[in-house]
Amino acid sequence: MINTSVEKMLVYIGSFTGRKSEGIGIYRLDLTSGALELESKTGQGISCSWIAIDRGKRFLYAIDEVGEYSGQPGGAVCAFSLDPDTGTLAYLNRQPSNGAGPCYLSFDQTGRFIFAANYFSGNVSVIPINKDGRLADASDLIQHHGSSVNLERQEGPHVHSVVTDAANRHVFVQDLGIDKIMVYKLDIEAGRLVPHEPPWIQTRAGLGPRHFVWHPNGRYAYVTNELESTFSVFHYDETTAMLKESQTVSMIPESFDGENTCADLHISPSGKFLYGSNRGHNSIVAFAIDNDSGKLTYVGHESTQGLTPRSFTIDPTGTFLLAANEDSGTVVSLRIDQSNGRLSQTGHAVKVPQPVCLTTVALA
Repeated sequence: MINTSVEKMLVYIGSFTGRKSEGIGIYRLDLTSGALELESKTGQGISCSWIAIDRGKRFLYAIDEVGEYSGQPGGAVCAFSLDPDTGTLAYLNRQPSNGAGPCYLSFDQTGRFIFAANYFSGNVSVIPINKDGRLADASDLIQHHGSSVNLERQEGPHVHSVVTDAANRHVFVQDLGIDKIMVYKLDIEAGRLVPHEPPWIQTRAGLGPRHFVWHPNGRYAYVTNELESTFSVFHYDETTAMLKESQTVSMIPESFDGENTCADLHISPSGKFLYGSNRGHNSIVAFAIDNDSGKLTYVGHESTQGLTPRSFTIDPTGTFLLAANEDSGTVVSLRIDQSNGRLSQTGHAVKVPQPVCLTTVALA
């Protein structure tokens, strides 16, 4: 059921569009049809690989994934203010991500810090956020070490995502290159990450853990394993801050024999369904979540009608899933059946050059 208090649903889409182009498009989503209409563009010159909006909907942060920033190797994190009435953005400032290939941003639960995952350099930067939304100098930088069995993709550490727990006491870092979920204690006063004991959860060799999401009840967590195209289900022990794997399921059909790497994952606002994106099979897979065990039951696949759906998002009403086809340059809207989780085509898509990240904001 659509939340009738939502006056305006905006979709922010980031693209790899080159230094002379505008990197963030702001679109309006029609909550009846699923159609997207461009309202404005901003962030000129940003090669945007990730977008994160703070809980208060006052600020937007975007990764500028460039090879060099301010004379140093690595990318940057850009801060914008977000107009609560129109959703338009105004540039505030930027700080270096302190590593090469930044690909993911997330906040601590207080909104005082933002974490940047640097894929190619295999490290995590902790960046304080001032009260006016501007970014300060990094308060911590954690470097990972090691490798794993895939000689092409796991020759060294490759940090892909960073997520805190609901209590804001621990931080979980997915490292594709070393097949580990690293666990840190968050020193909120100093803005530092302290290794937990034990300091990691070891995943099976060659999986390549990529993205991580909590179930709304906080008892379960789900991870996409990029190199194997699987979901892993974990039970969370809040007392020990440890994850115990309970299930692994394939994200691609048994009949598919092509090359595939999975990418993003999201849980529906109801907490009933888990979705993941497949690059190669070019689909979104849906699973039902058992509320008592957290385990997954297959629901179905739906084509994204394009190539390489790296990122997707679900609008806060749970009505539409929006998938970004990076290599065919489209963002497509799929309707979610809220009774069974199945996806269906709406017939609506917009052309966006190399869309690689997107998120939604509901304005009252």
